[in-house]
Amino acid sequence: MTCAWIANSHGCKVDEGSVHPCIIDGKDYGQLLYTLGVLGWLMLVTIPGGLFAFVIWLIVLILHRASWRKRFAAGVPPPIPPPPAAA
Repeated sequence: MTCAWIANSHGCKVDEGSVHPCIIDGKDYGQLLYTLGVLGWLMLVTIPGGLFAFVIWLIVLILHRASWRKRFAAGVPPPIPPPPAAA
């Protein structure tokens, strides 16, 4: 969105097909705008992937907490032994 706004405000063209020259204050920002525009497509993979990983993590966390509560209620000591007492 920001990439397209910058390009449009300076009369430049940005698409994912190729790099187009975009002169802003005497410097060509075409490659940078192209890279920013193409990185927008990356979110099509990373947002659903991150959401999927978060849901899996949440399910594992809920199952772990339920298991921990059952062990605690039954009086079973935690699987990690307490540290030795300092003398």
